Amino acid sequence: MNVAGLDARVTGAQRYACDAERPGMLHAAFVRSPHAHARVRAVDVSGLPDGCVTLTGADVEDLGAYGCQVKDQLVLADVARFAGDIVAAVAAPTRAAARAAAALVEVEWDELPAVFDPVEAVAPGAPALHEQSGASAHDAVSIDVRPIEGSNVCHRFLIRHGDAAAAMAQADVVVEEAFRTPSAAHMALEPHATLAEWNDERLTVWTATQTPYNVRSDLAGVFRLPEERIRIVAPPMGGSFGAKTFVRLEAVVAALARKAGAPVKAVLDRAEEFATLNRHPATVRVRIGARRDGTLVAKELDCWVDTGAYADCGPGVATKLGYAGVGPYRIPNVRVDSLAIYTNLPPNGAYRGYGAMQSVWASERTMDVLAEALGMSPLELRRRNLLRDGDRFATGEVMHDVHFEECLQAAADAVGYEDDPRGKGLCVLLKGMQTPSRAQISVERTPIGYVIRSASCEMGQGIRRSLRLMGAEMLGCEPGQIEVPDPDTDSSPYDTRTTSSRSTHMMGRALERAVADLRVGDGERGVGEIVNEGGLDPDTGQGVASSHWHQGAAAAHVTVDEQTGAVRVEHLHASVYAGRVVNREGAELQNEGSMIMGLGTALLERIAFADGQVSNANFSDYNIPAAADLPVRMTHDLIEREGAEVHGLGETALPPVPAAIGNALHSLGLHVTELPITPEAVLEAVDRR
Repeated sequence: MNVAGLDARVTGAQRYACDAERPGMLHAAFVRSPHAHARVRAVDVSGLPDGCVTLTGADVEDLGAYGCQVKDQLVLADVARFAGDIVAAVAAPTRAAARAAAALVEVEWDELPAVFDPVEAVAPGAPALHEQSGASAHDAVSIDVRPIEGSNVCHRFLIRHGDAAAAMAQADVVVEEAFRTPSAAHMALEPHATLAEWNDERLTVWTATQTPYNVRSDLAGVFRLPEERIRIVAPPMGGSFGAKTFVRLEAVVAALARKAGAPVKAVLDRAEEFATLNRHPATVRVRIGARRDGTLVAKELDCWVDTGAYADCGPGVATKLGYAGVGPYRIPNVRVDSLAIYTNLPPNGAYRGYGAMQSVWASERTMDVLAEALGMSPLELRRRNLLRDGDRFATGEVMHDVHFEECLQAAADAVGYEDDPRGKGLCVLLKGMQTPSRAQISVERTPIGYVIRSASCEMGQGIRRSLRLMGAEMLGCEPGQIEVPDPDTDSSPYDTRTTSSRSTHMMGRALERAVADLRVGDGERGVGEIVNEGGLDPDTGQGVASSHWHQGAAAAHVTVDEQTGAVRVEHLHASVYAGRVVNREGAELQNEGSMIMGLGTALLERIAFADGQVSNANFSDYNIPAAADLPVRMTHDLIEREGAEVHGLGETALPPVPAAIGNALHSLGLHVTELPITPEAVLEAVDRR
């Protein structure tokens, strides 16, 4: 078969981090805690065969702590804070030998009390996970953390806008509900994989990561080295969805390679993935006050966000979850208290939607509860209160390029909502892009075309193709004349990270400057940089949350078998504001992928725990949508505006899907408050009705 010109992912020629190899390479395996909370008393490696290299606590005493927003994690845990925490490691010539050797390591434990629910973790007398608050990371992806001393709260984010309590007391109608979302797995097909090699006191790491510069910064702190002595190479990923942000395996694999004096590679198995990073479970309580005509006057949110055993990016998730829960509405009085809380569960971190789904689910479900109390159409209630250009959001920033009503109306029209709303539900959302943010890019002329160097990482979202298409338009060449190498911190200019649906928006603008620099300079190389200023005061929630807003809506039409509780999604539609579409095929696939993940969140996905142990850590027991689970009809819009900037849309169509499905059930008198919406939950709602 002639495979010339075919996508490397189709032919099998694509090389991922798990394919990386180096001469003399050893393979790593990890010794993990079977306990949710326990102190390591002793580690015995005397029973291991010759040819194995072991890494224990004594080998990492000289190494620093790390963490993208709070430095609260050690290379090897001296106190295991979740079932699966790594307390020792082994390297051997083969992966099988390493795993067999790791099983021979004996560990003595002192078990400690554990807590698994974020609300319980902030109650008086709850077991403390960290004796003192970790130091803020103070780097490009950190925020000014606000731990509550003497508690398991690693960050508290507040919004104070007007006087919510006073306004609520004067409201004609007040509704209050609490909603829960569970932990969920990313389920990328490619597992985490890292290869580390030391050479003359210089560390090179080939790793599946969305954040090469952040990984470099964290490793520099761990090994107390200048950043220039660490090189991160980021091959394409076979999916990530947030799982491969920040340091995962890199620190322990690099420490093991240092001890071995040889390259060391680690590739996780599927069960280990569930002990590496998951989605934040959350409990969100919403109160909304309104006048009888439907005008919103006040909103209060209390959010308990389970960040697991280590903070990771939990402070940032709690922040975005907090302000996304306000919703795209004009509300003169807002109070938000959002807590990132330690529990003895595996770490939770970035997940497609980055907290917005959890609070949008709660907020938008409560909007339908309010509409019912007011005797209004849920569509009309939203229309009456949506933000428009020039309005001021609860964070104090003035909104611009606003298309919430357009997105909502397009979604409603797609399912015929105004013709017959029964069995149909709506959701509209705003989601922030990482702000502040910085991106650099370079363009080099070659004899046959150009090389565009960027630290934006490829994980299946198509950033390489987008850069080629934008570059070809700006440079007046064909996309095939442009090469886009893998991100490499030795040669790729700085980028904050490949998250938050920001890459095409940030890199596209930086590329314009790089091309202009190429033309006015020596004609061989041009460099461009874009910096977006902003940020929020964590004590007031005031400032600039997002330099531009990701805007979208979803509508669902469902039918229910009230004998079995089965929910059938007849039609699911998402409308997303794209500004200007660069790569139409890629944009459509992003929408469709987000909608399918949203469907899984709504109806299927939940990590099950038993005393802190994951009990469904495989593709058989953890359910993700298959072809038979998809809606009978699934459609979407990409809304554009002439002259608009490119807007990121890699996540926007996911958060509104669960709320749209939940509101469709609500229109049938079936009130559900917890995800996923299982047949058992539907049958209970039928009984309550």
